[in-house]
Amino acid sequence: MSSRQLLRLVLLVQVLVACAIGAAAARAGAGPWQAVAIGLGSVILVRLAINANNFVMSRRAASPTPPEHRIGVAPALRMFGEEFGASMLASSWHMPRARPRTRIHPGSSTPPVLLLHGYGCNSGYWMHLAARLDAAGISHATVDLEPLTGDIDGFADAIEEGATRLRRAAGAQQVIIVGHSMGGLAARAWLRRHGSAQAARVITLGTPHHGTCLAAFGIGINAAQMRRAGSDGPACAWLSELAAHEDAATRGRITSIYTHHDNIVAPQTSGHLEGARNIDIGGVGHVALGRNRRVLALVMDEIGRVPTACPLSPVLHGAA
Repeated sequence: MSSRQLLRLVLLVQVLVACAIGAAAARAGAGPWQAVAIGLGSVILVRLAINANNFVMSRRAASPTPPEHRIGVAPALRMFGEEFGASMLASSWHMPRARPRTRIHPGSSTPPVLLLHGYGCNSGYWMHLAARLDAAGISHATVDLEPLTGDIDGFADAIEEGATRLRRAAGAQQVIIVGHSMGGLAARAWLRRHGSAQAARVITLGTPHHGTCLAAFGIGINAAQMRRAGSDGPACAWLSELAAHEDAATRGRITSIYTHHDNIVAPQTSGHLEGARNIDIGGVGHVALGRNRRVLALVMDEIGRVPTACPLSPVLHGAA
């Protein structure tokens, strides 16, 4: 089952539950609009509680927040609202409708961008960044990493196919990879298996480079590959092996953007990757990284730092 199918099924279940609660409220004497509000409100409250619980669990394994990124009550409430809104929109609107997309902007001097989503997501996660790339005239494409619970190493071949297809369609020698959460690990697995010749830059957002304690609540091989045994414990064997195969040149191609208030990656400093260009921020949740204006501006700035793309030679382009 794809993430799109799973999310549609979850939405159907939520609608049925809302209808059942609304019908029960109507039988108890509530008016029609009251019944609708009670049914929908009940489902939204459950989603709100799940989101709040993620923050609670992440704080139990949290790394210390640097003084410059500490926030007060009002900013924390705004952050929670942004994260809840981002989660609701992504899972209930963007991702259930999404399919992999490719947009080619002829004449762009920037290497094309390949977008890799995180655990349990799909191409719909990139709705906001894709709009910015279109506005900047930058070619880009998305890849759905499937199966949902598959081996992260198994995603490397799909990324290789996507990178090659995008590079050839855009007439470029290299691509820029942007990966959210697990997508950043999948990009590193791709570099290990296929080398870095096609990679102009790899930009990761909220990626648990050293694992996350919350992965213990996930299912599948990929969740197990992201597990970390406690805030002070070691990363899993897969992450350690991945790191052991990377040299300074590979790490030098990576930019890691992470937030000290991540509600999925804990400890939050798991986003810091030694030898890479690290950019830490505060006041942004995990899912909201894909739509927060400040974060999107950072991503676009990192993309702009990549040297101008070199076009494929006519011979190579024709052979593609």
